[in-house]
Amino acid sequence: MKTLLVDDEKHVRDAIRLLARWEELGITEILEAADGEEAIGLIQEHTPQIVLTDMRMPRKDGTELLTWIHAYMPEIKVIVVSGYDDFEYVRHTILHGGMDYILKPVNPVALNEALTKAATSWYRDEEKRHLHTIQKIEMNQMKPLYIERLWTDLIQGQGNKDSRIEQLKDRIPLPAHINTCSVAVISDIHFDIDLLSKFRNRRDLLAFTLVNICNEMLKDTGTAFRHMDKPGIIIILYWGDTNFLSTILNEINNGIYSTLRRYVHFGIASITDFPEHLPKAYQEAEQSLWCRNLLINDSRIHNGRCVESSGARNLRMGSFEEKFRLAALSGHKEQIESAVNQWIVEVQKQGAVSPEHLNRWNAELDWLQHAWTEPEETGDQTPVEDDEISQDLPSPLPFNEQGMLSWDRWKTQITGRIHAASRMMTPMHSKENHIIHDIARYLENSYHEEISLQDIASRFFLSREYISRKFRQEFGVTLSDFLGKIRIDKAKLLLLNPHLRMVQIAEMVGYQDEKYFSKVFKKLEGQTPNDYRKEQSV
Repeated sequence: MKTLLVDDEKHVRDAIRLLARWEELGITEILEAADGEEAIGLIQEHTPQIVLTDMRMPRKDGTELLTWIHAYMPEIKVIVVSGYDDFEYVRHTILHGGMDYILKPVNPVALNEALTKAATSWYRDEEKRHLHTIQKIEMNQMKPLYIERLWTDLIQGQGNKDSRIEQLKDRIPLPAHINTCSVAVISDIHFDIDLLSKFRNRRDLLAFTLVNICNEMLKDTGTAFRHMDKPGIIIILYWGDTNFLSTILNEINNGIYSTLRRYVHFGIASITDFPEHLPKAYQEAEQSLWCRNLLINDSRIHNGRCVESSGARNLRMGSFEEKFRLAALSGHKEQIESAVNQWIVEVQKQGAVSPEHLNRWNAELDWLQHAWTEPEETGDQTPVEDDEISQDLPSPLPFNEQGMLSWDRWKTQITGRIHAASRMMTPMHSKENHIIHDIARYLENSYHEEISLQDIASRFFLSREYISRKFRQEFGVTLSDFLGKIRIDKAKLLLLNPHLRMVQIAEMVGYQDEKYFSKVFKKLEGQTPNDYRKEQSV
């Protein structure tokens, strides 16, 4: 806390310096000015919390100084120290926010009582200001979420549409009358794994980037928002001239490319009545995105012409189960690659493959892998994890940087998964060589990085469900608890170094949030990191 002494007599300033109990009040810096004009300059430069001022001074006197503080820095606590028992001075002090009027010669008790009252009042007001700031930040943060919730309800046909529109108009500048609009959809899962890995556990940041770029290009011709119930889905509503929709979407794509170095694919629906038919148009746009042909890159705007390939539609990975299973049992890389190549050739014959097909075949491979390795297991297959290991991003599809099918990446994924199944199926591997122990060693070596369950699944070519369940069976704890114990054990060693700050230690063991690090530390050790450090330094 800073205090400014304003008096044209230096001996008075010196006396106040000697009489006040500055340290008890938390006042660490004392400034001095000889008149009101000099005081204003110091206030603007140093923003003291308390000002003690005389009333009669050359140039600007105390009354002018109080008037200025009241107008421009009203949060400052002012105490008048004057040699004049003048009613007008006292009245001016009260009217302009002064807290006390002390007569000279200065009484130490009166001075310290006034300073205590001023300091206490400032701290109390500062706490209120801080709380108000937090509430304002929270409101500013909640407002976009609430708006996105209203839009999501509209495109899902939930609630009273007229009420939702009125609530939106109260919060954002919507055109007075919107009769029709077009709907477009983007999905982050249609990006390649290289880009998705850069965002890892920050999927919200990727969505925020996409929404901002879209809205910057749309301006008053539409809006973009996140689907609140389907993470990764961005919806664009365009109520401008439909002749310019393709132009706008291309501008958005150029903006996305300049930021992310990637283009996106849009699924769009034909023009629809607003807001009555938004749900149907949204479903049509999303379907257009998921049924696009991944083998023909002639457009990034897809308008409902779904892939029509009875072969791809009817082709099942289950028809290759025996080939895949025998290849896995052989344990030979060449046999596995040969079986996968045969599958790839069969798919290539179809001439059309959609993201929907890839999702279905990926689910079939999940089932085959589970049937081979745990044929008698039943029950809930949901991963049991907490915040330590994120499940934020879903399984990546084998796309290239253009958002099209990469045969090499897909082949690598399938080969990796069959090879992983081989390791679990063949008895030649000891318990210690089990793939779950490889995952444990990976966690021990990579504890300082951001780690998600999907990262592990992609690295070891296993389903997230299998990893989560099998890890607990093998080690008796969840992946999260295992990783948390490693991180906290490393942190305990680092805490022995008194020169490392807490935020540094948190980052060094894989925590970006110091508070969350302290929370996990206390949960596992029964005391805070600071308490542990103090205990070890004794």
